[in-house]
Amino acid sequence: MQWQDEAIIIGVKRHGETSVIAEVMTRTRGRHLGLVRSGRSRSMQPVLQAGNRVDAVWRARLDEHLGDFKLEPIRLRAARLMETATSVYGVQAMGALLRLLPERDPHPHLFDALDIILDHMDDPAGAGELFVRFELAVLNDLGFGLDLTQCAATGTRDDLIYVSPKSGRAVCRDAGAPYADRLLTLPSFLVEGRSMAADGQSLAAAFRLSGFFLHRHVYEPRGLTETAARDGFVQAALKAMRAIDHVSPPVLSQTAIS
Repeated sequence: MQWQDEAIIIGVKRHGETSVIAEVMTRTRGRHLGLVRSGRSRSMQPVLQAGNRVDAVWRARLDEHLGDFKLEPIRLRAARLMETATSVYGVQAMGALLRLLPERDPHPHLFDALDIILDHMDDPAGAGELFVRFELAVLNDLGFGLDLTQCAATGTRDDLIYVSPKSGRAVCRDAGAPYADRLLTLPSFLVEGRSMAADGQSLAAAFRLSGFFLHRHVYEPRGLTETAARDGFVQAALKAMRAIDHVSPPVLSQTAIS
């Protein structure tokens, strides 16, 4: 058995004196494990860092075997991903999310999303928004996707500001007003068709939203707890957003406006 695919390193474990077991997210074969012989050598250690993109060749006698990886670097970005707290925690948190999926189950859209987010980890605002969307995509692939396109009560697509914690469906302002204290906030940047960027308040609401449904549908039934990496990423992203929100925009004169 042999295949070749693009992959992103999401984890590495030592194996014996010189080898490691690499955990990667591939484009067409999902999350996959394989033995990298001499993986602890000086030449391979820089390659086997979380976040790096590699060309992977996997070989095994039978498909159910662990198999061997031969990995060649395509894009080494691990060093840049160690520069900020959002990057360090974000790589770990997304790896933990991918481990919720069955091994070797293909999710090409998640591979593409992971690749894009890793390229934007140096932008806390953008990284936070993309990370929430990644969590919602994982929830969807696990069979617990949210419906944020129209109101669960009226069917309207306008003025959607709540999410029902029971159904995971959007609720409009008028229909949700009597139950506002029992509904979750729907951040405007997650509403379909809106081009608004996230600010600190809406990003915090988005983290609460995705975190609530991850806990309810995934972590609690499996006896798991939210990873420390997710909490670290959320705190780092919100701290960076608060700093951005406190920067006042330039004041334009009336002449400049006209």
